[in-house]
Amino acid sequence: MSALDADRTARCHSTDDASPTDQRRSFERDRDRVLYSSAFHRLAGVTQIVRAGELDIFHTRQQHTYKVAQIGRRLAENLLRKQEAAARLHGLDPEVVEAACLAHDLGHPPFGHAAESELDKIVTDPTCCGGVKEDAAPDGYEGNAQTFRILTKLSVRYGRESPGLDLTRATLAATLKYPWLRDRNVEKKAGKWSAYETERREFEWARQHCRGEFKTAEAELMDWADDISYSVHDLEDFHRVGIIPWSEILSETDTSGLITGAVKSWTKDPSMPADANARMKSALERIKRKIVIFPSMTHEVYDGSREQRRQLRNFGSILIGTYVRAASLANGHDGPAVVIEQTAEDEVRLLKYFARKYVIGLPALHAQQYGQKRIVRDLFSIFLAEGKVGGSKLLPARMRYIWEDNSGVAPARLAADCVASLSENEAYQLHHRLTGSNSGLILDPIVR
Repeated sequence: MSALDADRTARCHSTDDASPTDQRRSFERDRDRVLYSSAFHRLAGVTQIVRAGELDIFHTRQQHTYKVAQIGRRLAENLLRKQEAAARLHGLDPEVVEAACLAHDLGHPPFGHAAESELDKIVTDPTCCGGVKEDAAPDGYEGNAQTFRILTKLSVRYGRESPGLDLTRATLAATLKYPWLRDRNVEKKAGKWSAYETERREFEWARQHCRGEFKTAEAELMDWADDISYSVHDLEDFHRVGIIPWSEILSETDTSGLITGAVKSWTKDPSMPADANARMKSALERIKRKIVIFPSMTHEVYDGSREQRRQLRNFGSILIGTYVRAASLANGHDGPAVVIEQTAEDEVRLLKYFARKYVIGLPALHAQQYGQKRIVRDLFSIFLAEGKVGGSKLLPARMRYIWEDNSGVAPARLAADCVASLSENEAYQLHHRLTGSNSGLILDPIVR
């Protein structure tokens, strides 16, 4: 084993990697640790886009994650076959990619992005929830950074001297989708980041052999797998419930509003190219050519008939296969480790915009999110007050270690940890009980 390979398999806390009877490689253990974690189990009750449990037809965050992991592994395996030398150069391992994919959404709080933005506000300024300025964590809340905190600090597997899942350096680095800490003075680092100040040591350890701010090849593949799954599987969900207006998308006369909206959404990216409008138009034409061969999708109301299901599955398969084959490894270390064909990248961007335009803008969804944000604020306020005084009457037993093991950490950070550890059903029920709207059963602790 080379020195670099040894560093990739090193763990932050333990020196003995496995018992003599464990048949698994280091990265296989990483993958299994994530899969069996409480944080992963929670994702079955967390929103993807539509509230978990609303209809069985929609993906939960966990179902989305399983598919990201499957796509991520296929990406890595395909590149190992196609580009053996480049794969060795970048140290590509499918187990690392799959482990990172399984971990990538662990930090999403109940109610998804709506709660994420709300937590960012109140962690930064807890005075709006009964706290004081000294309670604040200036770097706020972000789902990716929370993921890294869960993996390195909050997950329970060993004793207090070895917090988190104690994953290898390679796997931790592969989870860093935005490989920097928050910096409000730098545009790309102000809104998305992958670690809090509290995990700076672990972040720097994981990134020890990385180049500048480039992601590792395995992190790049995790990110692309996430984009593919989001763009295809969420589109399938909303096609089934009739939300996607294919007649508008396939219109030969007026798609200017669709293109304008997609380009406007792109402006949030500092690297948006000058020819974004032309690229979105071309991407739309390619998507049209892919879907017109499936007429039941574009001309029939979905009712789940055999032929409709066959066509929908084949359409999704064509898209995923195209986008998996669009990834390649760079042959050097002077830029990003993974290169995505521009045509595929543009199509995925446009497909993701469809979800934002036709689903995320629904008034009913905004009304739901308004109430969900209130639940988040109320629970945060209660957890903050109880945690600061060492309360054990209102704070669920499962959360007490967060305060006991993290003395010296900003109280707002710990209150957010508590909120983020809940499934949506737990959040609703606990809120009902703590606010008196529904007391529930005294023998049911709700949070276990």
